[in-house]
Amino acid sequence: MAEEKGTGLRIRIRLKAYDHKVIDQSAKQIIDTAIRTGANIAGPVPLPTRRSMFTVVKSPHVYKKGGEAFEMRIHKRLIDITNATPKTIDSLQNLSLPAGVDAEIRM
Repeated sequence: MAEEKGTGLRIRIRLKAYDHKVIDQSAKQIIDTAIRTGANIAGPVPLPTRRSMFTVVKSPHVYKKGGEAFEMRIHKRLIDITNATPKTIDSLQNLSLPAGVDAEIRM
């Protein structure tokens, strides 16, 4: 138990969202909460954005070669929290993130 306190608990949070404004807002909310409880923070680190392109035929009979292209982007952020206290863990679990943000927490 004494060794764990010396190194501190490390938490890694991965955020995923379609909207970059919402993901940045939730990352700021997590960072503010962790700083308030006395933990050290590294991040948010922007990870590569995954782009998915979909092409849909406009009209299946008349304009077969004409199509519309749609793009879906998944933005990702990585936040590392070191020297986390039990108070930090409690406040992060009680934190409500905006709709559309997926948070994956690893300890």
